[in-house]
Amino acid sequence: MAKKVKKVGVKKVKGYLYFVDKKGNVARATMARGGKVKGRKKIEVVAKVGVKKVKGYLYFIDKQGDISCAKMARGGQKRKAKKKKVVKKKVTKKKKKVVKKKKVVKRKVAKKKKPVKRKAAKKKVTKKKKVVKKKVTKKKKKVVKRKTVKKKKVVKKKKPVKRKVTKKKKRR
Repeated sequence: MAKKVKKVGVKKVKGYLYFVDKKGNVARATMARGGKVKGRKKIEVVAKVGVKKVKGYLYFIDKQGDISCAKMARGGQKRKAKKKKVVKKKVTKKKKKVVKKKKVVKRKVAKKKKPVKRKAAKKKVTKKKKVVKKKVTKKKKKVVKRKTVKKKKVVKKKKPVKRKVTKKKKRR
């Protein structure tokens, strides 16, 4: 499966990850263990080899410390289906047993609930005061009279909203 590309003979030290970098050299980096190391540590080049990489192959450092390569699996291979061994059973006569039939109990079907019809929103009558100004002119004096007229306004009540609404107090 894997074939040796170049004999280097790198001796591995515990706690380091050895790999072939982009330039084809043997490099190593400290392995993160239990959250001790955060961020990227510096990568050290152990041996300058300059191996030319071929597309579709995985390059790695094997147990002997040499550079090896293996073809990368793309999409996986279809596996052959294993044939099942069919074992023939010996035909033996069995005594017939009396089987009691169980009673079949029918379950009641739950009825669907009809949708509840909501009543139309009640109309709320609000009274608003309207101020009418009248100007009367006399020879030397101007007299201003104010007259208040009550006007009824019909407002439809809206459905309650889940938001908190602060109500303003009306002044009389």
